[in-house]
Order: sequence, then structure tokens, then C-alpha cells
Amino acid sequence: MNNIAAEFWGTTRKYFGVPPENPEIGKRKDPMKTHTVEKIGGTSMSDYSAVRDNIILKNGKAKTEGLYQRVFVVSAYGGITDMLLEHKKSGRPGVFALFAGADDEREWSDAVAGLRTRMEEINATLFKDDVTLAKANAFIGERLDDAANCLADLERVCQHGHFALEGHLDVVSEMLASLGEAHSAWNTVQLLKQEGINARFIDLTGWRDGEHMTLDERIDRAFADVDFDKELPIATGYAHTADGLMKTFARGYSEMTFSRIAVKTGAKEAIIHKEYHLSSADPRLVGEEQAVPIGRTNYDVADQLANLGMEAIHPRAAKGLRQQEIPLRVMNTFEPEHRGTLVTGDYVSDTPRVEIIAGRKSIYAVECFDQDMMGSMTSYDRAINEIIARFKGSVVTKDINANTITNYLGNNLKTVKRIKKAIGELFPDCDIQVRKVAVVSAIGSDMKTSGMLSRAVSALANSAISILAVHQSMRQVDMQFVIDESDYEKSVKSLHAALVEVHEHGDAICAA
Repeated sequence: MNNIAAEFWGTTRKYFGVPPENPEIGKRKDPMKTHTVEKIGGTSMSDYSAVRDNIILKNGKAKTEGLYQRVFVVSAYGGITDMLLEHKKSGRPGVFALFAGADDEREWSDAVAGLRTRMEEINATLFKDDVTLAKANAFIGERLDDAANCLADLERVCQHGHFALEGHLDVVSEMLASLGEAHSAWNTVQLLKQEGINARFIDLTGWRDGEHMTLDERIDRAFADVDFDKELPIATGYAHTADGLMKTFARGYSEMTFSRIAVKTGAKEAIIHKEYHLSSADPRLVGEEQAVPIGRTNYDVADQLANLGMEAIHPRAAKGLRQQEIPLRVMNTFEPEHRGTLVTGDYVSDTPRVEIIAGRKSIYAVECFDQDMMGSMTSYDRAINEIIARFKGSVVTKDINANTITNYLGNNLKTVKRIKKAIGELFPDCDIQVRKVAVVSAIGSDMKTSGMLSRAVSALANSAISILAVHQSMRQVDMQFVIDESDYEKSVKSLHAALVEVHEHGDAICAA
């Protein structure tokens, strides 16, 4: 057993890194605020031609506007992180989820084999010459082999009673998450070099580097000698940190990396390239003609969208940009001529109005009723919050009255059932009801005008939609309506027609 443990810890030190006694962190150059830091989403990354032509070459403008003075932070190719961890929406297990919950090694090892096949398929679509294709397969193949060896060692060690698998799962998720961005970043650098572009691979994953650092320290070191005038850095969206980026930010880790690179290198603007415009509503629901691309908005609105799972940027990532007064631009990869949405801290619409109708389906309302809550609401609420946090529950909104607390959770049913069970064990007299609902929200940088809530309620009532709950804070940047899930599409259309389509949107079609 001692030999197995020694083998595991040796492998762990080699691939996960160990704290240095006296780390010498590289120092970045003084920021000149002449460059941009740009993040490319997974769906966009899956279309290399669009990334090259529309983003890197600026839709043909790179020759006149310049090719360099930009940093790119890339996500994994579409679907890869789902295969590595678990499907973000359906909860279908990936390598990590299978490893964490499986009794049979074949389940997760088969998933690794399937992941390898998929990554090599992607490589084959990108590299047409056999030599470069072999190098691409060898690069990611070596990391997959390393990861599989670590998992096998850990599994053997944890068969011994002194080692608990749960204590290592955070590190495992970090290691696996890093594979997707390393794959896409390395490939992108090789492809751009073939185009005659001096691209540089910035590997923030900490693979085999033997040191734990903070995120800022890792960025400082990686960019210490980058020449922004002559090099095009392509950085991994995942960065290895002492505290664990996945543990802190979950699937929003790449946006945190992007944000801190912008802050630490003194970017003049941060840009996110997505496969869609940030619009007044989902065009698939309200129609292409009715949906209006949002030209300007603020970070407060971006936070409300993130709460509904429609992230323009993770709230913690937005915080750094906001504090450093770095504007954020959200652009559509496939419409490069459009200047996108400019997000700043100080923007307020010229007149009070609703800018966006957004929402989320598959929300579970967990209603806890207990007559004993009266007078003890704070302790009940605290205890329920701790249970939700323990199971990594995502609270979209909540409401409270004298004897009832209802949390609206954006989690899968399996997690919700675990939360319900734990609450029931702690409060055996509590009547707990779970119902699947949807949340639709009207959001704007300034909605402080009388009658807006009544117009929204009337619009839903006129469409024969029953409102289960309503939430509006004194800050008045959003109104939330809890409805039956079957009424979701109709609710979005009704609210958009009544609150958005009635306004002129002259400043919405072009960002300043």
C-alpha cells in the first residue's frame, strides 16, 4: 500500500504541482492601455474559419488596423467541457462525474477513450497535413494519458480506508477542466502560425510546472516577456491556481481568467466573442424582426442576466473590469461588421425603460412551510441556505413570508431531491413542496418609472398567463415573474411586445 501511495503522490506532484519554498513571481511590464483582451466562446471556437476571418483578421481590416496589440483567451471547443465534466444543462455525466460516482473503472476510462476520439476528430478537421495532425494528436494525447494515469492511481489509493476520494475531487475537476482549453489554445496557435501570424501559446494550466500560485501571479509570470507589438498571445481559458479556479467559479472560470488578464495587463477594452448578439430577447422566441441588438448597457444589467444563466460575463469577472473602468464589449462572431454591445459601469438609458426580456426554464421551486418559522425566520433561512450551499445549489430568486421560504433553484432534479431530503431531515415538521417552474425577467439599466410593473402584469394577464410569484427590488433594475414552465415562451413574447417593442431603439443598433 505504501508503494501505491508513494506512486500516487509522486504522480500528483508531477502533474498537479507542489508549493514552492521561495517562488519568484515574474513582474509584468507597465500597462500602456493600447491592447485589447478578447475571449472566444466554445461555439465560436468550433468554427475556425469564422474565428480566423472575423476575429483574428477583423473581417479584412487587420492590414489597416493592425494584427497585434491583442490577447486572445480561448474556451474549449463546443461540447468538450461537457465531456470532461458533465453536461451543463442535462447533467449527463462526463469523465469527472463518472469517476466521482462510479464503482467500475471502465465507465470513466471508456469516457476518456471517447473524449480522445472526439478530440482527434476535431484535430482532423483542422489539420490537413499528416505531420501537423500527428503533432496535435500527440500534444493532447500526452495530457490525456497523464490525466488517465492520475485517475487510475487515485482510484487505487482510495481503495484503502485511510484515503477518501471526496477529498481529492476538487483537484480532479481542475485537472480535467484544463484539458479542453489546452487543446483549443495549442491548436489555434499552430493554425495561425500556418497563416504567417506570430502566435504564442500562453499555457496557464500549470501542467507539470510544479508551483501553486494565485491567478494574478500566474498571469504576471506568463505575460512578463510578451511583446504585444509583435506577438499574438493565445491563452488558455483555464488557469491553475492555489485555491482552484473551478472550485471558486465553477464553469465561469474562463471568464475570470479573461477578466484578470485584462486587469493585470492594463487592457483598454475587454471583448467577448459569442455566437449571438446580446439582444432585447431571444430572436427564436420573439422573431428576428422584433429582437433588437442592445448597443449599450451596464454591468448591473449583466449581473441580472448572469443570474438567469444567460451570462454576458460572470459577475465576479465583471467586478474587476468595473473597478478598473475597463469597458466590456460583447460581439457576435458571425456578424463582425456589427460593433456589438458596450457594457460600462456608468451607462443609464436616456429614458426609463425595459431593455431586455430574459428568462430561464427548468427552475425548481422548493417551498418550505413550517408553522414554527414565525419568529425564527432568520435561523430557518440560514440553515436552509447552508444546505443549498452544501449541494452547490444555484438560487435564482427566493421569497419569504411569515411561515414559508421558497427558493427557486437552477439545478437538476437529482440535486434538488438531495436538498429537499436534507431540509426534511433537519426540519422534520416542515412541509416541503417541489414544483417545476420558469422565471421570466424584465431588465433595464433604469426602470424607475411608475406603472411599469402594472403594464407587465397586465401583459401577462391579457395572455391568460397565471403569475405564481412576483419579485421587484427597490433598486428597480429588474422585475421577475415566476410562471408555469409551459407558459414560458408565451410570457417572453407578451412582455417583449408590451415593454420593449413599444419603444424606439435608436441607440440600440450601434454601440458607442
